[in-house]
Amino acid sequence: MISSGAEEQTKLETSKQEIFAATVAHYLAPIKKYLDNTRVAEVMVNKFDEIYVEMDGKMSKVPEVFPDRDAYAAAVNNILQFTGKSLYDEASLIDARLPDGSRVHVAKEPCSRFGMAMTIRKFSKSMLDIDWLVHIGSLTDQICEYLRIAVNAEANVLVAGGTSSGKTSLLNALSSYIPNTSRIVVIEDSSELQLQQDHVISMETKPPDRYGRGHVGIRELFRSSLRLRPDRIVIGEVRGGEALDMIQAMTSGHGGSMGTLHANNPYDALNRLETMALMSKVELPLYALRSQAASAIDVIVQMTRHMSGARVCSAIAEVLPIGEDGNYHLQDVFRMERMEDETGKHMQLKWTGVRSILAKRLKFEHEEMVTELTAPVFGLEGDGEEPHMEESPDDA
Repeated sequence: MISSGAEEQTKLETSKQEIFAATVAHYLAPIKKYLDNTRVAEVMVNKFDEIYVEMDGKMSKVPEVFPDRDAYAAAVNNILQFTGKSLYDEASLIDARLPDGSRVHVAKEPCSRFGMAMTIRKFSKSMLDIDWLVHIGSLTDQICEYLRIAVNAEANVLVAGGTSSGKTSLLNALSSYIPNTSRIVVIEDSSELQLQQDHVISMETKPPDRYGRGHVGIRELFRSSLRLRPDRIVIGEVRGGEALDMIQAMTSGHGGSMGTLHANNPYDALNRLETMALMSKVELPLYALRSQAASAIDVIVQMTRHMSGARVCSAIAEVLPIGEDGNYHLQDVFRMERMEDETGKHMQLKWTGVRSILAKRLKFEHEEMVTELTAPVFGLEGDGEEPHMEESPDDA
């Protein structure tokens, strides 16, 4: 009986999803071809007759429009109803999701001055893997090996970058390096990461209902994750007071954790992490907070989106102990440099010649992963300069 009941429930949920998908396809007919196009990353509806899409990293206006304001409002309301919300709720800023997992954000009057605006960030079913990032030139084989060893050596990694710079894609690629024997807890606002390991607990935030009840944020999920006996914690994006909880977890036995945040360069990433930690409203001396942050974060990987639309890894920096001046100090391990070869002039991420501070943490099993590509980086060939302090790296 129990099995039969479970099957009926599954069939009911499947039926609801199919009905919703068919209804959304009908109401979103003007933009459906862009939602189905894998080259399109985002669809932006500014008004019923003004629609933009981001395709292959470039933004352009498309000729398609909704018939009128009422048809546009009906389409938006249909999406919201599936998540238990309505266009006619008091909230002016609303988040929802399409059947395929794509994120939808709606801003309506009075917050949106010129009428209702809707943005659909598409859910990628095929996240970029490390091999593809090498193929498109975002990473090199040497950098991949360095990151693989860092992840296996349980270094805490932050992926920084601007909006739509490829942070989540890189984080998903890096997560493939986590050993399959680890118990991993993934925390996200909207589920995007697709970890391939066997032992994964995926947690997602819960928005409040129409009465403002039942909200569960990243910080509450993070605290819950610490009670789930994780070996690794992966946070889709750090954006608030949970930064302090993450810092304290990283410095108290949860090594090898990962997360993303918005920042223009690795040095700014630490400053933003510090600012978000202060949002926790826990009174902590600034020097103590900075000491903990510098101790918690080992590697910062910077992602940058170029004007051409290309998303590339532009810097990899390691965090050194906080200096006597009370400021953060980093060393660039890989940095963008101008290159010229038979293909012409271009920029390439290259080893700066400094020795990685992670070398001291490598165990025998990690040293076996080191090949001639990264032996100089980890000082296993006697090459490379000793780590040196830099107050701030060059802009990404």
